[in-house]
Amino acid sequence: MNILVLGGGGREHALAWAIRQNPKCDRLIVAPGNAGTATFARNAALDVLDPAAVVEFAAEAAVDFVVIGPEAPLAVGVADALEAAGIPHFGPSAAAARLEASKAFTKEICDACGAPTAAYGRFTEAGAAKDYIRAQGAPIVVKADGLAAGKGVVVAMTLDEALEAVDDMFGGAFGAAGAEVVIEEFMQGEEASFFILCDGETVLPIGTAQDHKRVGDGDTGPNTGGMGAYSPAPVLTETIAQQALDEIVRPTVAEMARRGTPFKGVLYAGLMIEHGRARLVEYNVRFGDPECQVLMMRLGAQVLDLLLACANGQLADMAVNWADDHALTVVMAADGYPGDYAKGTEIRGLETLPADSRRMVFHAGTVEKDGKVLANGGRVLNVTARGASLAEAQAAAYAMVDQIDWPEGFCRRDIGWRAL
Repeated sequence: MNILVLGGGGREHALAWAIRQNPKCDRLIVAPGNAGTATFARNAALDVLDPAAVVEFAAEAAVDFVVIGPEAPLAVGVADALEAAGIPHFGPSAAAARLEASKAFTKEICDACGAPTAAYGRFTEAGAAKDYIRAQGAPIVVKADGLAAGKGVVVAMTLDEALEAVDDMFGGAFGAAGAEVVIEEFMQGEEASFFILCDGETVLPIGTAQDHKRVGDGDTGPNTGGMGAYSPAPVLTETIAQQALDEIVRPTVAEMARRGTPFKGVLYAGLMIEHGRARLVEYNVRFGDPECQVLMMRLGAQVLDLLLACANGQLADMAVNWADDHALTVVMAADGYPGDYAKGTEIRGLETLPADSRRMVFHAGTVEKDGKVLANGGRVLNVTARGASLAEAQAAAYAMVDQIDWPEGFCRRDIGWRAL
């Protein structure tokens, strides 16, 4: 098969890496890709936010299957365009992708199907939003309704923080994403990520993970796109996973089908777990980043078979084969992230590191120039390892981090601390 993976981050490097191991994959293209994907696939310059351009490219390259990595192409209807052109693909329609593209829509779905989630209000102007915040008190959570690259959520511990967040969002800090604001009850507990494949009817859980959103050790500092992750997440026990499937995921999938917008793709349920029960924090409609990296490390070549079954409506015939192990990824970011950071600094030492089924450096924001690997983003590398225990995986990942020569980069040194 000729396979096209859309995206250029760490998630897409990990997806492409797992797909490439499957004997069904004859030729692999990643668009736009990065310096890491270039080592085993063809990188292609392509505007992944232009549905017509994606269809044209896939047709010209005789692509048999398209895997859509990030959320933005899904929200603009790339999957719909591929569907209309008869090109097999993995990823939901724009209508189904509203589960991530609009937090207010997700709340509406939860209300309709009775899925447990935080109490909330939705607002299109600042005055009413502030009145609601004053009535509810702090802590409270303020969210831009639309896509904001994982940064449109403020967990406000004081009223002043919450009121300032409302001003920022309606003032354009997140562009069109902040035209509507959802304000939620602050949920106590521990957060974990649950990944489920859906083919419109059947749901198949494919793993759990826990990421680390804040930039500093001990979960301090501002929120980021994610500074590291590990899988499995021990807090998400089999009992809680079953409750989440029965009360949250399956009712959501049924409600989406009832509305004529069946969900086909991966549903990433962010859950808050307290007293042995899960409530929904949010849905994403693609693999998490960096959670995808630890999932792919543990799943390997079977990923392609699972994605194909999902796209073909054959999930009922599939099972997931898990190694009884753990994986952990450490994000190396450019100094200054999540604020301003420099691009173009050179990263040395990568060529001496192992690259196999147990240890991999997935590239997130890199570019290759004149034989050198240069940083080209905020989150730049995902240093990932498997181990028989989480402690073993953690030790292996940090041993690799310590061999990378990149003075302009940094990482957290405590990834996995909650479980350990």
